[in-house]
Amino acid sequence: MVRASSLLPSRRLAFGMKPLRSLRYLYLRLIRLQASPAEIGRGLAIGVFAAMFPAFGLQTIISILIATAVRGNKLAAAAATWVSNPLTYVPIYAFNFHVGQQILGARSLHFDFAVSPSLNDLTQMGADFLVVMFVGSFVVGTVSAGLSYAAAVPIVRRIKQRLHKQRSL
Repeated sequence: MVRASSLLPSRRLAFGMKPLRSLRYLYLRLIRLQASPAEIGRGLAIGVFAAMFPAFGLQTIISILIATAVRGNKLAAAAATWVSNPLTYVPIYAFNFHVGQQILGARSLHFDFAVSPSLNDLTQMGADFLVVMFVGSFVVGTVSAGLSYAAAVPIVRRIKQRLHKQRSL
């Protein structure tokens, strides 16, 4: 008899791993999903899109909701939001802000991402900052999502074909 708990990954295994082993585990989980390469690609693209927005703590929820709406893989969407993490927040959001400035021509609006902003700094910049950041995040997110989808689908398709050949031998 197979216990349901034996089918789920052990918490100790998932969180006690070394980084490379943890990445391999995530890779294997994504590849073995019972989803088409297009569904996995849509999930990854949605996750990358959501990761470009400074919605700390909500990126995963947003990506799962959007993935559900567009029939993308929810696990792939949630995993792809990890592109945005404490090590990458500042460079991603600084780039998004710069893109927003260029698109909107808001060169007079300056923001120093190297210095942690106070709530007062953000409120003084107000809606202008939010609009510039949102436009930049939307554009960068859309381009990143398109590139992610275009790269993911053929890669996942190739890997799934290779796994299928190995299982049939």
